[in-house]
Amino acid sequence: MADTPYAPSRIRALPSWLLGRAAARGHRLVAEALAAEGMRMMHHAVLSAVAELGPVSQAELGRTLGIDPKDIVAIVNDLQKDGLVTRAPDPKDRRKNAVGISADGRQRLRRTEQLGDRANAELTAALTPTERKQLIALLTRIALPEEERAGE
Repeated sequence: MADTPYAPSRIRALPSWLLGRAAARGHRLVAEALAAEGMRMMHHAVLSAVAELGPVSQAELGRTLGIDPKDIVAIVNDLQKDGLVTRAPDPKDRRKNAVGISADGRQRLRRTEQLGDRANAELTAALTPTERKQLIALLTRIALPEEERAGE
């Protein structure tokens, strides 16, 4: 952690500080991995969502992911320019376009998911498989407490 800024020992022991440092490292590792495929993280998130939800209207895609409408337009335009998504009339509302994933998009998504998995494996390399599962369970309880309550 040579590039970690100094923090007093009391702060370095706080879960919030440690989570922030772990998140920053994870973000950096995944961003670097995706860059090897010419993909930015937000573009990967949108492509993943289109694969899971599509075909989906651009507006619904933006709302679902919490992305500003002008930003989702730019991201979808980039993905379409690269041949990763398609736009076609929405079968539910012909006045709108639905965004779908192309065959090239599915191939790219498989590669970027593998790269992301490797980056996450690097992030958690110091943990055993059991500890990784435990970490994910604990982080889910912290980050998504409403999902924890829903499972009760």
